[in-house]
Amino acid sequence: MARVVVDVMPKPEILDPQGKAVTGALQRLGFDGLTVRQGKRFEIEVDGEVSDDRLEEIRKAADTLLANTVIETFDIRVEDGRFEETVN
Repeated sequence: MARVVVDVMPKPEILDPQGKAVTGALQRLGFDGLTVRQGKRFEIEVDGEVSDDRLEEIRKAADTLLANTVIETFDIRVEDGRFEETVN
């Protein structure tokens, strides 16, 4: 089973109130020089191989449902599990 990740982010020209709130909170906590933009991450489990046809199907799902393409962009990638890192 493979995992496909769809990351959805606000377009750069769109105001991101959640990101601004997090950025402000980080600055108040002493974390200077950081800017946050908040998005969404969708993890899609795929039975079998992730073919070009399957990726196109996922792209259509992202374009139709997962992202509002008027104000958001999305990136799709296949995770193979070899480069996972956990930060505690």
